Amino acid sequence: MSSEEDVVCALALLYAYKNHTKARKKKWWVRPSLQSRKVANGSKLLNELREDDELNFELRGSFHNFLRMSSSDFENILCKIEPIIKKSDTFMRQAIPVQERLAVTLRFLATGDSYMSLSYLFKISKQSISEIIPEVCTAIIDVLKEFIKRPNTVEEWLDIANGFETRWNVPNCIGSWDGKHIALQSPMSSGTEYYNYKGFFSIVLMAASDSNYNVIWANVGSQGRISDGGVFDNMKFKHLMTSGQLKLPDSRPLRGRSTPIPYVFIADDAFPISHNIMKPYSGHHEKGSKERICNYRFSRGRRVVENLFGILASVFRIFRKPMLVEPNKAEIITLACLHLHNYLRKSPSSQQSYWQPGTVDYENVDTGEITRGTWRNDQVGLNSFMGFDTKTVILF
Repeated sequence: MSSEEDVVCALALLYAYKNHTKARKKKWWVRPSLQSRKVANGSKLLNELREDDELNFELRGSFHNFLRMSSSDFENILCKIEPIIKKSDTFMRQAIPVQERLAVTLRFLATGDSYMSLSYLFKISKQSISEIIPEVCTAIIDVLKEFIKRPNTVEEWLDIANGFETRWNVPNCIGSWDGKHIALQSPMSSGTEYYNYKGFFSIVLMAASDSNYNVIWANVGSQGRISDGGVFDNMKFKHLMTSGQLKLPDSRPLRGRSTPIPYVFIADDAFPISHNIMKPYSGHHEKGSKERICNYRFSRGRRVVENLFGILASVFRIFRKPMLVEPNKAEIITLACLHLHNYLRKSPSSQQSYWQPGTVDYENVDTGEITRGTWRNDQVGLNSFMGFDTKTVILF
């Protein structure tokens, strides 16, 4: 082959290579199914839900059912987080409005729908939704952080203790502890780090509740393989408690007694017993025995935090299936739900409709008969929001 032919072949190969590697021109700037955003978007959907509430009595509650909060609470949170999550328009496209960013996040928490399903509903790409949800959840945690605060004074602890004694007949109780495994899909390159003894991947949620189903302390994010005792040992709460920095009230005698008894947190067998942590007697005890009566009182207090988790799983159904996100994002999502829970529990416009009547356990004070909350029926066969293997005595 002559030198001229060599040159021609080389040029032909170079031309073919450039054409092959040249980036293919996009046919669409926005996929066709999302181009209807101008006429059918999340903002219009929210306005239609508000109209349902205002004009049709039978459909009243549509907005709350869709986002798990009233329109006024939605606007209140929106005003708080707008400076944090607002984006600017560009010459290429308009930014997704702030209210749609918040709405798609709340709908995700309320249903646990996939990003693709939310994309069809809000006309936002799943790639954008995957960035919006963690950002908005982080903003919610920041603006609602005042709603989950550890008591800092003796008076605040005594107020919690008074609530437990008044409502649940449990004296000297300043909180109820419990833990849950939050199921995840297998995290990337994690091996068995998040694989728990129940047979699925998870992170651990530890929370303390007051007498009115409010969270007063929470720890989220420990790997599922770590034992419950190991999680508690590594918590900041334990360090504060053992070092005396919680500012707990001084011991006082129980009613009709003279021996001072310390104020305690009620927990189950997952927690180590200590000066300020009490748990039920193990084993079976005869009816009428002191141990049985003590366990009965403890179970009344512990049902509060159990019902708190039940409320969370009933309202925020993201907990009813494995989260298809990485552990760090699952931690942010869980904390956002806890902050929203406390916020809505204390909101005048949402607290009455936050959960349906019969959701939590109810005890007849005259007969002692316990009616199980509907959330317990919803948990049958559910393995994505599970507690530790402990037993709670609930019958006297």
